[in-house]
Amino acid sequence: MKERILLIGQNLIESQEHNRKEILEIKKSLYILESDVKRIKSIIESLSEEIAKSARKEELAILHRQYKMFEPLEYIRVQDLDKLIDAKMKKHHETSKEETKNEKHFWLGKT
Repeated sequence: MKERILLIGQNLIESQEHNRKEILEIKKSLYILESDVKRIKSIIESLSEEIAKSARKEELAILHRQYKMFEPLEYIRVQDLDKLIDAKMKKHHETSKEETKNEKHFWLGKT
């Protein structure tokens, strides 16, 4: 009977040691999980801040339309515009001279 009580006591001590080890492992795992959760929270917060700073699809569409309206390559310099106008006027003037040469004046009569 005494041996049995000693055996039960020894089993109790062994199970208590085993339980302590398991509790320590669980505490370590819990500490790791808590630190992971904190790290994930900080990442989520920084991502949400970045998302709030970024432009939405609709905003980008508005900016694209505004860019198209004021497209820099479509603008012309004043000097270039003057050259274009002069060239067009010269061409128009030459064309009108040729037309007047080819036309017969109604006072001259029919030939």
